[in-house]
Amino acid sequence: MRGWMQYYGAFYRSELLPLLRRISAYLMRWIRKKYKRFRSFKVAHKCWQCITGRHPRLFAHWAWTPCFW
Repeated sequence: MRGWMQYYGAFYRSELLPLLRRISAYLMRWIRKKYKRFRSFKVAHKCWQCITGRHPRLFAHWAWTPCFW
């Protein structure tokens, strides 16, 4: 994903950012479906902020869009 971001980000960064936010939304939805304790949005959002704060380089696209709310 990192190479893809570098290539398309050089030319179409404004078009790439909504896609990266969408990838984050899919990750959040996956967390909420996989773990029962994160079913509520507030709890999942708090977990999301913890993860992005603790591991900001876990996914390549978090360097550009760490939090999508």
